[in-house]
Amino acid sequence: MMNTLMKTPARFPKRARPAYVTDNEKWKAVLAGDRNADGQFYYAVRTTGVYCLPSCTARTALRENVIFFATPEDAERGGYRACKRCWPKGPKLADEHGVVVARACRVVESAEKQPTLEELARIAGMSPFHFHRVFKAITGLTPKEYAVAQRARRVREALPRRGTVTEAIYEAGFGSNGRFYATASETLGMTPAMFRRGGAGATIRFAVGECSLGKVLVAASEKGVCAISLGDDSAALVQDLRRRFSKANLVDGDAGFEHLVAKVVRVVEEPRIGLDLPLDVRGTAFQQRVWRALREIPAGSTASYTEIARRIGAPKAVRAVAGACAANALAVAIPCHRVVRNDGSLSGYRWGAERKRRLLLKEENGVGKDR
Repeated sequence: MMNTLMKTPARFPKRARPAYVTDNEKWKAVLAGDRNADGQFYYAVRTTGVYCLPSCTARTALRENVIFFATPEDAERGGYRACKRCWPKGPKLADEHGVVVARACRVVESAEKQPTLEELARIAGMSPFHFHRVFKAITGLTPKEYAVAQRARRVREALPRRGTVTEAIYEAGFGSNGRFYATASETLGMTPAMFRRGGAGATIRFAVGECSLGKVLVAASEKGVCAISLGDDSAALVQDLRRRFSKANLVDGDAGFEHLVAKVVRVVEEPRIGLDLPLDVRGTAFQQRVWRALREIPAGSTASYTEIARRIGAPKAVRAVAGACAANALAVAIPCHRVVRNDGSLSGYRWGAERKRRLLLKEENGVGKDR
């Protein structure tokens, strides 16, 4: 079993890569932590006696102490030993762990009954404690959270075709109705019966207001605010809302709803005051964790995607964190605009990079006016 689990792909898959010919080009790749350079050359540090991959995250050495080698064997013949952080000699432990976790995920996805932590750890050849840490580091979820997410997916697939909600719940592997209903609203965004009808019957109120960033659409369900969108065209914002809630009953907000819109507009203009309103946040377990982390970033501060991945205990899930930011439907309330690239530069933003820049300027200035 373990021979199958531990079989790893090639360390450096074939792909088009830049050429690193001169020492100057190689040094620039080291400074950039360029993963495309991994396997093309290696660098060693005279003062430590260690050689590394160009993408190694160890503290950057002084240029005068760095020497380059074509292969690990060349570096070791020169008297250098392999770095324990990036392990340039061959497949890293992280690669092997990735294969093990992928296999465990397939076991969870295909099992009729949710496997226990002990069962998954035994398949992986690890202790339960170690397997739990490895699984969470790679996927961003605990094995239990992943299993619950898979069962929720099965429920979503089964509800439209099963005779009753109860049949769909048991088909998905939940041991009792109560266990599923405890998290059904967060999982489905509505009651199971309503989901089974395609969302028909849900009522969502909405209105479009004006702010310094253009138009702002605010929508709310019975649970709370479920959408805050920014744009230039009111009709386009409403059309996007209709696509997202195609089976729901969308109604114009009344005079009382205008007060809610005004609160959102005020937060756009003065982000530091925060939005103290109930939210109807709909997403996967992983997205929910990312969004909670985003709400913990103070106004006037930023964090990188890498930092957010580290904060949620999934340092390898940087791309998944970026995906969760892109899926955020609650502008300002869930401040994905506070997430930037590792070098501090702005990255993409669902409602436009210029709006992201202006929101950050407002927070930096601490006032409701742009510079």
